[in-house]
Amino acid sequence: MVFTLFALVLVLAAAAYLASRNRAARVDAAGDAALHSRPSYHGLHSALWVLMAGLGVLVISTIGATWFITSTLMNEIAQARPDAPLIEHQLILSDARAIADGRISSGSDMLREQVADRFAGLDRIRNVVVIVLTLGAAILGGVLSYLSISPEWRARNRSETVIRAGLLVMAVIAILTTIGIVLSLIFETVRFFNAIDWQLHKFIFGTTWSPLSGVFEGKMDAEKVGALPLFAGTLLITLIAMLVAVPVGLFAAIFLSDFASKTVRSYAKPMLEILAGIPTVVYGFFAAITVAPFLRDTGEAIGIRVASESALAAGIVMGIMIIPFISSLSDDVINSVPQSLRDGSLGLGATKAETIRQVVLPAALPGIVSAVLLAISRAIGETMIVVMAAGQGANLTANPLEAVTTVTVQIVALITGDTEASTAAGPAFTLGFTLFVLTLLMNMAAQRLVARYRERYD
Repeated sequence: MVFTLFALVLVLAAAAYLASRNRAARVDAAGDAALHSRPSYHGLHSALWVLMAGLGVLVISTIGATWFITSTLMNEIAQARPDAPLIEHQLILSDARAIADGRISSGSDMLREQVADRFAGLDRIRNVVVIVLTLGAAILGGVLSYLSISPEWRARNRSETVIRAGLLVMAVIAILTTIGIVLSLIFETVRFFNAIDWQLHKFIFGTTWSPLSGVFEGKMDAEKVGALPLFAGTLLITLIAMLVAVPVGLFAAIFLSDFASKTVRSYAKPMLEILAGIPTVVYGFFAAITVAPFLRDTGEAIGIRVASESALAAGIVMGIMIIPFISSLSDDVINSVPQSLRDGSLGLGATKAETIRQVVLPAALPGIVSAVLLAISRAIGETMIVVMAAGQGANLTANPLEAVTTVTVQIVALITGDTEASTAAGPAFTLGFTLFVLTLLMNMAAQRLVARYRERYD
């Protein structure tokens, strides 16, 4: 219903735009006085009012009606079973909604059936109220803006004010979302360190990672929260991926930009970019079924033991996955280097290879660094390939032929496990905050490098 109402509000906004624009054009054609704003601005003003009134009422009425229904039914359930805990009340309400919607529920009894009937009735009333209020507000906004059209009406100024306010709201939402994410990471991290008595050194340098095994009466065992194996595994797999992706991606970009013919480029670049559209689970299957067995069999043939799940297999496939990030972005950056720099180098007698190495690449370095940084961030955040090809065991090793795990894999394992969410959130959010800080420091270092070379070639 919500999507249908959203579509109807959009249709009403389009109708209001056309009607107001046509009326403003007729007023202008009458010639009594010149319009302050063009007819299109009058149409835009009406459309904006329809959208603001309709969508605003839709959101507010939907949220308010849902809250009213939930609170009403929860009160009725609490009166029917006053001795039951809150979680049971919530389960009854969830089952009643499932029954009302015709879905499978975890249980069925007289109370659930009664609540389901009550929910169905209230839901019908809610739908009618939301439809009437939403369409009524949208139509009212369109009519009022339509009737306000006159030669002196400053539709352009008012439309621009509304648009600026909307852009400001979007920017504030983005900023508040970022602040909320950071604060949630900080609060959960502080709570986690309080649980281990602020023994930061055991978290950063400890070698045993089993944070939930020592949970007892809300206290964690500080000896089992050592995240060093996770950081080492993340660094090892990312390093292998970069050793694969950076040379291949950069050389592919150089070839496509300066050596390949237009025909070769028209086929080669889209084929490279197809790699970016393959789901990561497919890469994970490829790593687990093809690459890992190949590495194991090859190692056995030459007398080297290679684990069935290894950092090398995960790193190689991850490197293949992020080649398009480096090749495509680097190609665009290299092509944006002014041709005058190339011509000047060639005019001084440098070869094409020397021109690329000594002129083009230094000039394009800021963009290349940005591409590599994006690829590193993509590699650090990858989970599926690591789970399927490198394992989930926290193993502190520098040997790429052994199984390791990463920070993101352990975050997923903690959050999706059977442990209570409040207990698992501390270690998971702490790992996320640590990864956030490390990524931020890496970005700052890269920005300094980019700024230095950008100043040199501006």
